[in-house]
Order: sequence, then structure tokens, then C-alpha cells
Amino acid sequence: MRLSRYFLPVLKENPAEAQIVSHRLMLRAGMIKQSSAGIYSWLPLGFKVLRKIENIVHEEQHRAGHMPMLMPTIQSADLWRESGRYDDYGEEMLRIKDRNDRDMLFTPTAEEMITDIFRSHVGSYKDLPLTMYQIQWKFRDERRPRFGVMRGREFYMKDGYNFDLTKEDALHAYNRHLVSYLRTYERMGLQAIPMRADSGPIGGDDTHEFLVLAETGESEVFYDSAVTDLTFGDRDIDYDNVEQCAAVMQEFTTKYARTDETHDEALFNQVPEDRRMTARGIEVGQIFYFGTKYSEVMKATVQGPDGKPVPVHMGSHGIGVSRLLGAIIEASHDDKGIIWPEGVTPYHCGIVNLKQGDEEADAACDALYKSLTALGLEPLYDDRKERAGGKFATMDLIGLPWRITVGPRGLKNGVVELTSRRTGESEEITPELAVQKISEIYAAL
Repeated sequence: MRLSRYFLPVLKENPAEAQIVSHRLMLRAGMIKQSSAGIYSWLPLGFKVLRKIENIVHEEQHRAGHMPMLMPTIQSADLWRESGRYDDYGEEMLRIKDRNDRDMLFTPTAEEMITDIFRSHVGSYKDLPLTMYQIQWKFRDERRPRFGVMRGREFYMKDGYNFDLTKEDALHAYNRHLVSYLRTYERMGLQAIPMRADSGPIGGDDTHEFLVLAETGESEVFYDSAVTDLTFGDRDIDYDNVEQCAAVMQEFTTKYARTDETHDEALFNQVPEDRRMTARGIEVGQIFYFGTKYSEVMKATVQGPDGKPVPVHMGSHGIGVSRLLGAIIEASHDDKGIIWPEGVTPYHCGIVNLKQGDEEADAACDALYKSLTALGLEPLYDDRKERAGGKFATMDLIGLPWRITVGPRGLKNGVVELTSRRTGESEEITPELAVQKISEIYAAL
């Protein structure tokens, strides 16, 4: 993409309404525009990152054997009355009426809807296990929407649901989701720590939140510092292998890590004093096992091996796709702007032409652009007739991991400058070698 043809409404000044780094930088980088309190339009740059994150979630859900689907955003209140949650959910639920005066709602979550789908089409234990998920817009009418996409009213979320014959099978689904989430977050350049949490209005006894440590986090968390040494890495996990998934769950959840709702001071004091940590955390996902809570109330049963009806065991599993943009920026930025991890960057590298209109510089930039594109990479070429300082400031603000700078002086020596956004280190190399290095970096992901 050539920047002269791109819609990128960057701001030079910090917006007064932005209280945290991610909100400020997303507005300044032209990624979002507020429509109303807690509701945003996603502009081209922000939408591109949103899709990168969504694709990683899809890929890891597919790897774990989960099936994508899509449910409606507007649901009938009757299903929620059947489960008992219509009145219990609270003022966060946006309740509406259609033209026939029927009670409807804008979905904040979809346990009732998926349970109704299941009971309508699945009747035998032979059809289990079954896990389906969707990535869809949700709405929760936050009393005080703030922090940009971190606590908005409208948000983009992956929500998945498993149906199993027994508790043991459902707990394997729980472990399987934990494994897939660890891989998902690491691909985005994040360390998301699974912490024992409160189930809230979803219900159930077993639940873990995945939290990214950040000063602006909304939750106070307590943890053994040893958990921050754990990485999932490039493990070859068989998601159907109960023992393998359970082993990962054991490894990542046995050390103390809890949100403030479930914090136990006595247990925390058993952690060596030098490893007891208190911090703030940003929730980016949560997994639940809630047994037969919904299946019993909504009569979601299957015929068991003995021919008798059995209520299925269920769990739900969410990832805040839109919230993840804010979390990544909170975890990865400096005073100049965003620093995107390679896995989610909107463009693989930037090309800066220091002297637009110079025949040799223009030709070299065009050649770099074509070479990178031919390799399946997406460069962002700043071909605007603007000062070099302004071009550098824009590239630093939008945070592309790599920048190739092209100018007449370097071209006389046959070199361009390749710069890492994260470290700030630069090297002068030939254009061909710059293309090769960028290609190798992304090929290794």
C-alpha cells in the first residue's frame, strides 16, 4: 500500500479524552474513531490489525478441532427467561422490543442460544464430543465505558462452547482450550497468564482468566513470579491426547496466580516472599466449565449408552478479539508510539523515501515495494512529499516492526537502511539483502 493513497488520519496531539496509552495511540494512529460512548468505528489501519488477530484465533481454534459458526446478535428474551438469566444478568444487558412488542436483547454472550441449537439437533451420546465457536460483535451496556477498546460497550469476541457426555470429557475440553489459548497469545507476542478467577454471571466452579500484566490493567492480580518464566513455545501438542493437555494445564496453573476476587492471602503467603508479586492485569480471555447448569434447565440431553437421557456437560471459552489490540499496545509501546509484534503487524515493513521525486530514490523504492510484494509480504510505502522527520514520526507512531529507509546518499554506495522499531538499531545493507532479511523474519513465524 502506498501511503499517499491510504486513509490514515493521524493526530499530532494527544486527545484529551484518552486516559490510557492504548486509547491515546489508537486515536493518534488513526485506527479508530469514537461513534458514541464506548462504541467505535474501526478505520483501515485498526481494522487490518483486528483481522490479523481474528485470523490467528481462527487458526488456533481450527488446530484444536473446534468448528466455526455464527449466531445472531439479536436474541429472543424467551431463551434467557428459560435459563433464568434474563432478570439476573443486570443492567449491562441491552433489552429491546421489536415492532410486535416482543422482548429481545442484544447478545452479551450466547450460552442460551448455543444450547437451544444443540438440543434441537443432537440426540445421542455418539455425536459427542462437540465444540463450536463464533467470532462476533457483542454488546454490554457498561455503566462507565472508558479506556477505548479496553472497556467499550460494543466489542468483538470469540466465544466457544463444548458439549461432552461426562465431567471428565468436559474437563479435557477445558484443558484443551487452555493449551490453544496459550499458543494463540504467544503468536501475538503476548504473555497471558492463566489465573484462577470468579465465574460471574456465566456461572460454574472452574474458570481461569488470561491476563496480560500492565500498569493500566483494570484488575489487581497476585502471582508467584515463577509463572512469568513459563512459555508455551513451539510444542507439538496432540489436542486429542488427554494426558498431554492435562500436563500443560498442570504446568501453567499450579503456581499461585489469582485475580482479586479469588485471592487467598493464606495460600499466597506460602509462596516464597521474594516471588510474591502484586500487579495490575488486563483480561484478554476466560475459560469456564459449568457442568450441567444450562443443559438441565434447558433440557439439553442426549441418549446415553444405557438408553437413558443424560444432561450434557458444558463449558464456554472466550477471547476478547477487539480488546486484544489495546492489550498488545499497552504491553508494547514507547514514547514514540506503538511497537507491533510481527505476528499482528498491519504491514510487514515500512518503506520511507527520503527524497520523493528523485528519480533514483523513487526507482529504488518502487523496486523494494515490488520485491516484497512478490514474496507475499505487505509493505507500506510512504511516498508522500513530506519532510523526512514527519515520515519517521508517522512510522514510529503506527509501529511497524521494520523500516527500510531509502535516500540518494545511501544509494550512491548501493545501500539502504534497515531499522528495527523495537530496538532502534539500524544497519546499512543492499536493497536485495534488506528484502531477504524481512522475508526470513516472517517466514520463521
